Amino acid sequence: MLVTLEGIDGSGKTTVWEALRDRFPDAVFTHEPTDSWYGDAVNRSIEADDSDSLAELFLFTADHADHLSRVVRPALAEDKLVVSDRYSDSRYAYQGAALEGEIKRPMEYVRGVHQPFTRPPDATLYFDVDPETGAERAGATNKLETAGFLAAVQSNYEELIEMEPERFVRIDASRSPEHVIEAAEGALERILEA
Repeated sequence: MLVTLEGIDGSGKTTVWEALRDRFPDAVFTHEPTDSWYGDAVNRSIEADDSDSLAELFLFTADHADHLSRVVRPALAEDKLVVSDRYSDSRYAYQGAALEGEIKRPMEYVRGVHQPFTRPPDATLYFDVDPETGAERAGATNKLETAGFLAAVQSNYEELIEMEPERFVRIDASRSPEHVIEAAEGALERILEA
């Protein structure tokens, strides 16, 4: 089973991802961008204020394809639980927002690029927090962490949730880290039992 953790920057999903490692020690924990050279290229692009949004999409897409072939598909073939901190929905939400005004129906375009090869998640924990809080928590250290940009990303996430409400579990990420971790652990246990 593939379970993904999604939300805007500053929503606490990485903190939860780290906590879940202790609770589910037999699972494969992974993340995007990855630690591969593809992921390094993505991170360099994120840090560059003048990077082209379309080029950046394809860097993220290459990293996702490598992640699938190297980590996700092999683990799923061994019937392991895979928990990924960010996955394809991040691409749809973030790159969809970054390409707004450059491409007609950008989120639909990004989803279309991924559709032929990606492996959709079985369940997604969505950490919901307002963009201002997310930007403040994240420190707004790069172009993807400003409150205005995160508001557009959050709007895209809401659209994704509307498309597949049965896949998403919304978690109130405005609460304390302890509450958020507890809610995520409970949600993941219920998903696995079902």
